[in-house]
Amino acid sequence: MEVILKEDVANLGFRGEVVKVAAGYARNFLLPRKLAMEATGANKAVIEQMRVAAARRSASEKAQAEELLTKLEPLMLSFIRKSGEAGHLFGSVTSSDIAAELAAQGHEIDRRKIQLGDAIKSLGEFKVPIRLHREVTARVTVKVVAEAEEEEEAKAEESAGAEPSAAGPAAEEAAAE
Repeated sequence: MEVILKEDVANLGFRGEVVKVAAGYARNFLLPRKLAMEATGANKAVIEQMRVAAARRSASEKAQAEELLTKLEPLMLSFIRKSGEAGHLFGSVTSSDIAAELAAQGHEIDRRKIQLGDAIKSLGEFKVPIRLHREVTARVTVKVVAEAEEEEEAKAEESAGAEPSAAGPAAEEAAAE
């Protein structure tokens, strides 16, 4: 069955294309979700008008995506997670976590646009691609830090300004046991 796509469909085609799909896929998925319409003679005439409108819309979406790209590229997102000895996380950093952190910084990005193959399960810095438009992809730096390292840094700052006797009672209790 031939259908005309009204929206971009992953692994199938882009808006305005005429594609051949299985009848069941069209009838049960594409048509009810209004992602496509049947490719009849009348619809093919309408599709030309849709293509012109889609080209204008795509150009404006691309311009917005490029503007957002300049804001996202310099960002560095930090996540503090518990980890084991070898640097493996107890849990992970997912695209939902990244989307939430971006939202906290004022950038509303749909989590499905974040092209994270598998969740991040180790410490370090990662470049995560975010597909803003079919031709525009931003790369955001995600830094995953161990919770213990964060606590050690805070303790180091405290101990620089604290008295040495503060560690004394804890050391005496440990020695008494």
